[in-house]
Amino acid sequence: MEYISRHMENRILELSRSYSAILLTGPRQAGKTTMLRKLAEKENIGRKYVSLDDLAMRDLAKNDPALFLQLHQPPVLIDEVQYAPELFTYIKIHIDEHHTPGDFWMTGSQIFRLMRGVQESLAGRVALLHLSPMSQREIVGAPCVPFKAEMAQLLAERDHIQPVTTPELFNRLWRGSMPGLVSGATPDRDVFYSSYLSTYMERDVRELSGSVDALKFHRFVTSAAARCSQLLNYNALSEDADIDIQTAKAWINILETLGIIFLLHPYSNNVLKRTIKTPKVYFYDTGLVCYLTRWSSPEVVESGAMSGAMLENYTVSEIVKSYQNAGLVPYLYFYRDRDAKEIDVILEGDGMLCPLEIKKTATPDNRLTRVFNVIDKSPLRLGAGAVLCLADKFSAFDSNNLIVPIWMI
Repeated sequence: MEYISRHMENRILELSRSYSAILLTGPRQAGKTTMLRKLAEKENIGRKYVSLDDLAMRDLAKNDPALFLQLHQPPVLIDEVQYAPELFTYIKIHIDEHHTPGDFWMTGSQIFRLMRGVQESLAGRVALLHLSPMSQREIVGAPCVPFKAEMAQLLAERDHIQPVTTPELFNRLWRGSMPGLVSGATPDRDVFYSSYLSTYMERDVRELSGSVDALKFHRFVTSAAARCSQLLNYNALSEDADIDIQTAKAWINILETLGIIFLLHPYSNNVLKRTIKTPKVYFYDTGLVCYLTRWSSPEVVESGAMSGAMLENYTVSEIVKSYQNAGLVPYLYFYRDRDAKEIDVILEGDGMLCPLEIKKTATPDNRLTRVFNVIDKSPLRLGAGAVLCLADKFSAFDSNNLIVPIWMI
């Protein structure tokens, strides 16, 4: 199948000119290895490839990391490096001796575990990047632009992106954004997600937690999917899966570690004291959510009870990917206080807070923007806000409140 180029490629090559090591994390099947092997071909410097999914290689890396690095000398791409954290110390020694940019490219599917090992051993020597499933911009071949609610940027952008209809947007949302599905390498979506859950997720969960009841874990992930875009409720999750609260917390942590979900935390400061403290849960891939919650077609999702939550999850994950793909950290929050005032997303940057409301409508009402002034009390300036919706073109209520079609993100 034809390879679909990723937005992060140039960033990796750029960082390879200044960092001796690059670590690319992200969920399995997100395309980390495929992208790096394509880039290695472009480099044409004879970069070797070794995968620690190979048990013999893993055993050598764990038990004799010095010999492993003698046999697999840089420049090298080490796949699934989380299986041998023992390598990090020896990689550090090599980097300190040679200082050669681009010597080590590494991938890992267990994000937080890797971060701990890397921060202990390779602090300051490694560039950390996260590759999620494909963004809609990657799928349609649009340029990589981190989303901002800025009139000038969005005006410049609107001519570079082909508008899509609401049914097509929900088709993207339902089909999912895994490269294997997008490229057509795995044409059957149901078969893809079924094997993804049983082959990758359950195996990784066992490695992270020792043992796991597969049926209960499946019920747990399904319960989390049914509550996407909602406040994280450990009680409800534990009841649905028939597990205790501590196990529910551990399994949420595992889903984060595997890059399946991310948590959006509430914005608060010393002035805004009435805000709630509970995060909201989102999935990186809405196709997986649709599969788990048994929505059989895009049309059923669009008309179903979860359509608003699904659209919000899709939109928030696209904003996050727009930053990750540029090698940047997205500073995203939401706002909800005890008076039931709520802002779906707050984007922080350049000393400003930009409030974003996500709505399943093609004709938004400017009353949606009234709640934006609740963050006026923040020490940061209130920037331009936007309603992200199903409008067919970019427009505005006024210079500070924009109307942005979700297909433009």
